[in-house]
Amino acid sequence: METRRLRLLVELSRLGSMRAAADAVDTTTSTVSQQLTVLAREMGTALIEPDGRRVRLTPAGRRLAEHATVILAAVETARLDLAPDTEPNGTLRVAGFSTAIRTHLLPLISDLTVSHPRLRVLIREHEPAEALELLAADETDLALTYDYNLAPADSDPALHTTALWTAFWGLGVPVDADVDVPGTADTRDVFARFRAQDWIVNSRSTADETVIRTLASMAGFTPRITHQVDSLDLVQGMITTGLGVGLLPLGIPTFPGVRLIPLIDPRVTLRAYAVARHGRLAWPPLTLVTNLLAQRAAATAAHSPRPDTAGPIDPPRMQGERP
Repeated sequence: METRRLRLLVELSRLGSMRAAADAVDTTTSTVSQQLTVLAREMGTALIEPDGRRVRLTPAGRRLAEHATVILAAVETARLDLAPDTEPNGTLRVAGFSTAIRTHLLPLISDLTVSHPRLRVLIREHEPAEALELLAADETDLALTYDYNLAPADSDPALHTTALWTAFWGLGVPVDADVDVPGTADTRDVFARFRAQDWIVNSRSTADETVIRTLASMAGFTPRITHQVDSLDLVQGMITTGLGVGLLPLGIPTFPGVRLIPLIDPRVTLRAYAVARHGRLAWPPLTLVTNLLAQRAAATAAHSPRPDTAGPIDPPRMQGERP
């Protein structure tokens, strides 16, 4: 049922003649007649009947006109509600990794409850691959994801990617490890010193495992990956008890038993993104939150004295880790 036909019925009910209804919508009388005939066929009942040289609505036609008035008002309300220049409101579904949610999204939500009280944000914590699957299935509106410079994710032409921030990572090792750590900035040299260690990787993503395998290969060995965990605190706990070594973000508070070695050449860099489906970008809530995330990331980078964050980056390809 097309709303255009419903409007013609409403105009006929309001104005009382085919000609007047046609003039109101800038069309011809024959077009009004044809469209109302189609509408009657769709509804399975007569909507108009002869009334001398004119026509009038049947009881069914009058009832449908009443419904049409409500329907058209609702459609107009929806159009205004979703217009790009309208006040953001409604429910925005966000799926993303924990650091992005905790450090960047939650502070925004606190402000949004005051500045945009009609906007509600629903949050689901997921690794990038999981969040992107939800986005593809239309079960979320915005995915907060990441990849690494040494494990770039594949691009998807159906998705629009907004670069947010970068973070440098190092190698977490036991503070009392009986390994002579080089004073050079050569990442391959650092990895080579821990070739005999067990390695800890993410249990919900393969990105950091790809980075570890890549750097180990460059250092001339195959890493013995034995542990998979999802929590960085648990990674540190396992390092402390001598269960292995693993990647950790620079700048985080480390456990007393953990030493964090910077990886400089080549660097290990995590890159964070806000991802949405093409065709959805004009929706005000999605536009607002994406822009606020990008602004927050840029402001954080500009005022950070540490080398573990950097400014906005060019969007590369796409996927995932566990910060």
